[in-house]
Amino acid sequence: MSAIQQPSTETTPEDKEGRLLSYLRERATDGEIYFKSKFIADEVDLSPKEIGALMVKLRDSATDLEIEKWSYTSATTWRVEPV
Repeated sequence: MSAIQQPSTETTPEDKEGRLLSYLRERATDGEIYFKSKFIADEVDLSPKEIGALMVKLRDSATDLEIEKWSYTSATTWRVEPV
């Protein structure tokens, strides 16, 4: 008897990164955007902590976006602008 494999419901780090990157590219099409992770968490289905960690990673890897840690007042504000 062979076991039937169910598709994994786990989200891979690449899926999370891709989802956030797509969101940022879409929002920044008209110019720079500013946001706090906690305010976009529901829209990208990630926790604010996950977003913060991914933003640091994307700052170096996303060549089509300029990502800058802008300020810190109760949470980090990020500035994103298309290159």
